[in-house]
Amino acid sequence: MNWDSFAAFIDMGGRGAFVWGSYGVTLALIVAELWALSRRRRDTLHRLLRLQQLDTDRSAT
Repeated sequence: MNWDSFAAFIDMGGRGAFVWGSYGVTLALIVAELWALSRRRRDTLHRLLRLQQLDTDRSAT
């Protein structure tokens, strides 16, 4: 497709709000998923470290 100007590209024939809004929502969901994934990973690593320390403490006694 060819647009006459940058504003016409952003407007996309009157459908720009839908198109750019869809991209925005998708980007927000991807960022939220990456954040949640990193948080779950951190929590799992902390839990594994606590279990390892508990196991070490039990075997030392």
